[in-house]
Amino acid sequence: MKKLSLLLCCCLVHALSFGQVAQSGLSIIPEPVKTTRLAGQFLLPKSVIVEAGSQPELASITSYLKKKLTTAAGSSVTIKSVAPTASIKLILNKTTDAAIGTEGYTLSVKAKKIVIRANEAAGLFYGVQTLMQLLPADIESAQLVKNVKWTVPCVEITDYPRFAWRGLMFDVARHFFTKAEVKQYIDAMVKYKLNLLHLHLTDDEGWRVEIKSLPKLTTVGAYNVKKVGQFGTFSPPAANEPRTYGGFYTQDDIRELVQYAKERFVNILPEIDVPGHSLAAVVAYPELSCTPGADKYVVNSGEPFMNWDGPHNTAIVDNTLCPANENVYTFLDKVVTEVAQLFPFGYIHMGGDECAKNFWEQSDAIKALMAKEGLKTQQEVQSYFEKRLEKIVESKGKKFMGWDEIIEGGLGPNAAVMSWRGIKGGIEAAKQGHEVVMSPTTFAYLDYMQSDRVNETKIYATLRLSKSYEFEPVPDSVDAKLIKGGQANLWTEQVYNIRQAEYMTWPRGMAIAESVWSPKQKKSWPYFFGKVEKQFDRFNAAETKYAPSAYDPSFNGIRNADGTLKITLINEVDGLDTYYSFDNSFPDNFYPKYTQPIDAPKDATTLRVITYRGKKPIGRMVTMPLSELNSRVK
Repeated sequence: MKKLSLLLCCCLVHALSFGQVAQSGLSIIPEPVKTTRLAGQFLLPKSVIVEAGSQPELASITSYLKKKLTTAAGSSVTIKSVAPTASIKLILNKTTDAAIGTEGYTLSVKAKKIVIRANEAAGLFYGVQTLMQLLPADIESAQLVKNVKWTVPCVEITDYPRFAWRGLMFDVARHFFTKAEVKQYIDAMVKYKLNLLHLHLTDDEGWRVEIKSLPKLTTVGAYNVKKVGQFGTFSPPAANEPRTYGGFYTQDDIRELVQYAKERFVNILPEIDVPGHSLAAVVAYPELSCTPGADKYVVNSGEPFMNWDGPHNTAIVDNTLCPANENVYTFLDKVVTEVAQLFPFGYIHMGGDECAKNFWEQSDAIKALMAKEGLKTQQEVQSYFEKRLEKIVESKGKKFMGWDEIIEGGLGPNAAVMSWRGIKGGIEAAKQGHEVVMSPTTFAYLDYMQSDRVNETKIYATLRLSKSYEFEPVPDSVDAKLIKGGQANLWTEQVYNIRQAEYMTWPRGMAIAESVWSPKQKKSWPYFFGKVEKQFDRFNAAETKYAPSAYDPSFNGIRNADGTLKITLINEVDGLDTYYSFDNSFPDNFYPKYTQPIDAPKDATTLRVITYRGKKPIGRMVTMPLSELNSRVK
């Protein structure tokens, strides 16, 4: 009886949640703090007058709004500092509204006028993003769209973020993404009020930022051999294969990206990943290594160079900087000096993750350092390195940040921690009084597969959209003030181009955005996914790629007594019907419908499934070899 009651409650919540979308017609992501739907609608005129103050910080906002309204809607937009007849007003409050803070806003849509108010320019920008989501989806088109009624529902919205740090990490080291592609990534993230772009600029596969005092970092370290296929399994490149694949950002490129981001109220966090993940730097300057023969190393192109088995990863080639070499700290001082000058943001991320220590264990220089400094473990050796590096970063007026491995062996006095191996490291750092950003694999790793591995780029773990939506940055056991916020991370070992980067980011990036902006109590998975489906229309209009993986079922199999398989299909999204075949044909809604676990016929080789909503196919045709399912049954 309890189970039945719970089921009825869940169904009621589901109905109410989707009813909220249908009733209000609003599908805003992230969910605003307070929304009141009013009768009527605003019709966008052909000639739009926008009133905005003459403050310089508003110029980028009015430019953004003008481009949106002229490009897709074809409106003529005039910007005036004072305009009594304006149809859209952007107003900076003369008296601070304490309730909405520095990034919040109020949005009032009446039949004849739209008014956005905020304390700071950032709030006006986020109000504009909400306004865009209230317009028809075609507003995202890069071309003029005809025969659209450009209306906005009348509404009153009060909104502000839960966290100041709302980030996406974009790994541009494993595969290089052009300056234009990074801008494209920024343009997508700001639609969901994400305000921090973490650029992973260096790794074993490439060094992506120009350091003028160390030119070989980019002339040598920015290029490898182009390989296509399953990253991490490639054959070692031959000596005669051209090392021309890759690239880097000049310092002028970085300045341009920083300015582009600033105009969209995004900070860029640079990451220089040391002492591990440093093969590109070691290849450029072999004297930075503890290991003889490092001058024979090459920038990795995706061939195996690490052993990831066991509790501690070990290196096949030494991809670390040497903590016992004073030249390393001179090198890092030069790098950090130039990076600090390029990026205005107050933090520099210095990596610290997955540092293999097997070569350090063999190094006489490391053994001498341990004896001199009284270091008992290799973790303490890394801690010695991190604390010295923290002083270098702080000497440039920046705050030092690293992945949660920097906790091992002892944290530096002022270090901020980004917790990726779950939230345990973040909890430990916060309990020691350190600032923390949560980015756990459990919820926020966008390189993970989004549905079954037969349907996705193969990687070692899966992260469904609904699981990402469960992300909660603040553990119960810590001081919430030390949790700066959260972010999602897109590592790009298996991501070769910007279209795949978009596919891996969206819609899971929306789930993270709502988790770090919206009030915790307003989160609802069924309601959220209803909004996501509306956002798909916007992505189609913008020609931005996204993953439809939430429509793919999950497959579970157990062994029957006669050796055949009993298969269970689980849909992530409610309200879908799944049809299947075992006869190698392609099912549609005239095929058997899945209603309970099914037995695979004895000699069948393939299960195919497709999901429908009513009579409309909504999921992808998924082909599951029964040999694959058999291999998973213990």
